[in-house]
Amino acid sequence: MGRFKYSDDEMELNKVLKMDLDESESLLRDSELLRSRAEADERIASSMELLRSLGKSSQVADLSSQIKSQSVHRRMEKRPVIEKWDGIVKEAEEYCPEPVILEDFMSEREINQAFSELDEINQEFHAIHQLDLLDYSICVLAGIIAGAVDILLVGIPKKSKSGLKAKPLSDYIRRRFDAKFPEEKIIELEKMAEVPYDANKNIRYRANYSTEVDVEGLSSYYHRLLSLGHDPLLGFVVGVFDIMTGKMTTIDKSGKFVSQIMEGYADRKETNIFAAIAKQFMHLKSDINTEMGLPAPMMGVFNLLQFGSVGKENQTIAQIVQGMYYGGYDFIHFCSMSIPTMLVEVIVRILYCIKRLKEGRTLRDSLPFSTNREKLPKLKTMLFIAHSAATAINVGKIYFEKNPLAINYPQWIAFAKYSYGQLKWALFDKPELREKYVKGIINEQLAEVFDEVDDTFRELSEDHIFVFDGVC
Repeated sequence: MGRFKYSDDEMELNKVLKMDLDESESLLRDSELLRSRAEADERIASSMELLRSLGKSSQVADLSSQIKSQSVHRRMEKRPVIEKWDGIVKEAEEYCPEPVILEDFMSEREINQAFSELDEINQEFHAIHQLDLLDYSICVLAGIIAGAVDILLVGIPKKSKSGLKAKPLSDYIRRRFDAKFPEEKIIELEKMAEVPYDANKNIRYRANYSTEVDVEGLSSYYHRLLSLGHDPLLGFVVGVFDIMTGKMTTIDKSGKFVSQIMEGYADRKETNIFAAIAKQFMHLKSDINTEMGLPAPMMGVFNLLQFGSVGKENQTIAQIVQGMYYGGYDFIHFCSMSIPTMLVEVIVRILYCIKRLKEGRTLRDSLPFSTNREKLPKLKTMLFIAHSAATAINVGKIYFEKNPLAINYPQWIAFAKYSYGQLKWALFDKPELREKYVKGIINEQLAEVFDEVDDTFRELSEDHIFVFDGVC
């Protein structure tokens, strides 16, 4: 069907164009007749001038009046009629019953020129989203700085007599939590925010610590990792639900999901959802700076991953994560690990903004608070590359340290997020946005053609009377 694809509307338009082009060629063939009529008008004017010079002015006036009357009569008889589109399409269908494609009335040179212009538009789109050397430099710089901060300033937590210790930045963050949540404040919060999912032993002889179903691994060390109510993220769903129902929801060390009523904790329930949310928030605050603090977000869900064979001891993924929590990979360390990840975001976004300002963009068009690829092209791709670089450095750290505590959990989350976005962009969003961009330019050019048609119609309507089909 040719080198172009056509919709039904476009096929109709092709037939109308074919009919109009054939009519235009017919008019060109009749140009000799128009020239003859112009020559006749010149001869008449010359003859009338000769009659005036011979003193025949009255006869010239009568003749001029007669010619003018006939001209007006012809104009009144031949008023241009503007047909409705449906009528034009019907006429074109009768004129061209067979399918019509652009190649039928375009030369090979014109077709090649059209493809050449499309290629230029596609190259313009590609240039808008293609990173240059400076863009890549910004990405690599951000990744290296984030990796260096992770290795040199965050480090790996280790237990000591004075508590968990790592590198300077990580220790500083932990000291800030110590100052914010001293022991006396934790005791005060614990009394204010007792919750039903806080059992830390499988015992039945003390009612307020009773569990109907044993939870494997439940202890003072692991109960916050196993109880989903203690998750800093899931806790605001599961924990609030447990507070309102008097339950404890856990995923034990063997990956078994258990949700059970805690009979001895009936006085810790809340019937009002807002009171339950407030109690959940206070309880998390009371646990955040304890010896075995809150787990990192979603860390308890890894207990479901009862597969894998990692290291010399052939541990499962769940066992690796449990060991990380026991070794000090808690919510506070997660916050320390988040700083290098945030640095990637800050460095890339600020330098991207400065670069756009230097390219002549306005501040409004340069503010990097969005990853919309139409408003801020390149930014999301740059963030993906920068996080990829930071993640690659973290892979090296894990390899040389041979310690799962070296894993930068926030960085891997960011890498997974941007990898998904980049894949979606390459497979789905980019082709759709390119089509939108190309159609936008074509529509702009088409609008210029329509403006010219409107201008021509206005000029013609000054000297002619047009009749619209179906309008009295």
